[in-house]
Order: sequence, then C-alpha cells, then structure tokens
Amino acid sequence: MARPTPLQILLDSHLDMASSAARYVRYSTKGKNSYGILEGESVRELKGNFLKGNFLYDIAPTGNVFPLGDVRLLAPCEPSKVLAVGRNYKSHLGERTPTEYPAVFLKLPSCIIGPDEAIVIPPGATDVHYEAELVVVMGKTASKVSKEDVDSHIFGVTAGNDISERVWQKNDVQWFRAKASDTFGPLGPAIVQGLNYNDLLLQSRVNGEVRQSQRTSDMLFNVATMISYISQFITLFTGDVIYTGTPAKTRAMQPGDIVEVEIEGVGVLRNPVR
Repeated sequence: MARPTPLQILLDSHLDMASSAARYVRYSTKGKNSYGILEGESVRELKGNFLKGNFLYDIAPTGNVFPLGDVRLLAPCEPSKVLAVGRNYKSHLGERTPTEYPAVFLKLPSCIIGPDEAIVIPPGATDVHYEAELVVVMGKTASKVSKEDVDSHIFGVTAGNDISERVWQKNDVQWFRAKASDTFGPLGPAIVQGLNYNDLLLQSRVNGEVRQSQRTSDMLFNVATMISYISQFITLFTGDVIYTGTPAKTRAMQPGDIVEVEIEGVGVLRNPVR
C-alpha cells in the first residue's frame, strides 16, 4: 500500500477534533510563496503576509483557490525571533532539579524549515537528536504581558522539532550550533486556532516507531507562564514562535531516517534526515 503523503495526513489527522478550528498554511505554487487558509482539500489564498501585521484585521482572501495537491507546504510563518524552553517536562528532566522559571534559550530564524524538507546533519556532528514540541505562534506584539492576557496575543499553535546536537550542547559555551544550525528547526504543517493547547497529545515517531508520547498538560510551565515570562524581557512580535519543550528521552537520528512530530488537532510534521 502506498505511503500517505504529508498533505493526506494533514487532512485526515484528528479532523473530528479540529473541524471547527481555523488552519493557516504558507505554501508555494507557480513560483510564488503565499499564505492561505486550509479548507478541506483546498487552500484559499490570503492577501500578503498577514503575520507581519495585525491578524485581527489583515486576513482577507484574494479570491484564488488552489487544490491542496497542487501546492508545496512551507514553514507556516517567517518569525523574526525563535525562542525555546528547555527542561519543561518532568519525563525529560530525569533526575535533574526543575528550574524556578522557564529555561529559555534562542534558536535562529535561519534554522527554520518546513514539511518534507531535509534535516541535514552538519559536519562534525555525532549525536543529533529529535525533540517533538508544541510551538506557539504570536498574533500581535507582546511586551510585559500578564499571564491572564497571554491568550489574546497568541495567533495559534503548530508542531515543531527542536533538533539538538547533544555533544555540542554539553560542551559549547553557547548553543548556537547545537540548537540553531541550519535545518535544526522544522516547523509545520499548519498553524491551527481553536485548540486547547494546554492539553494536546504530542508524539514523535522515527521510521514509524513511536519514540515520545505525552500530553501538553504535563508541561512544568504552561503556555501562559512561558510567554508572560519571556515578554518581561523581550518584546515578541507577530509571527514570532516559541518552542515549548519536549517530553521523555530522545535518541540520535541517522541519515535515511524519517522523523515525524504529530500534535493532536494540528497534524503531522514529517522530515527526512540526511
């Protein structure tokens, strides 16, 4: 039987749960990159890059509609900043002591790739791991936001893979190459609104084998706590993304592996490793 494509999985994964959720994609067709709304098996094109404006007002269709099979999905946004939170599940901490506040670090926008793009193991890397994560996409500027006001600043959520080179992560003074090497930030396939992102099933699979499986309700710091904390020090802009941590233990990937991150209601982010 033929292996389902990422587009097919995007359509049939958890559609019962997400039937009323708005699903936004960024895609390429006929040499042009655009944003759109996923509606069944079609993509309705939107005017411009609404994630650089105010999403409450700038979402407007152009009138163009494309069959989903005729477009190539890209990373669903183009963030100015990529932040991430480490050690945010007890199952990932092991015997380490939880931190008093979210353990935030920076990735780079240049590490972001989309569905089906290859994770490339860089020269000298010997222990490169997958990390399945819920990713929050900001919907408007956030500075010194209270926990109670965080929801109104979020555009939606998507799936991410915080690729990590463990030897570099352990030995380097900074994590720029361990966490932000080119292709170390898979993201997608869609930004979804209307989900309870504080209680979604998060899984990773390598070559079809489940490696991680836990609910986001098990995070040590929830989404509101993380974003409020970050916004006390850094202004978050529309389209910026926050990787929220990974559960359980991870393992090294090998060239030829197929790594999948699946989030309930969002779909599957699949990337080959080379």
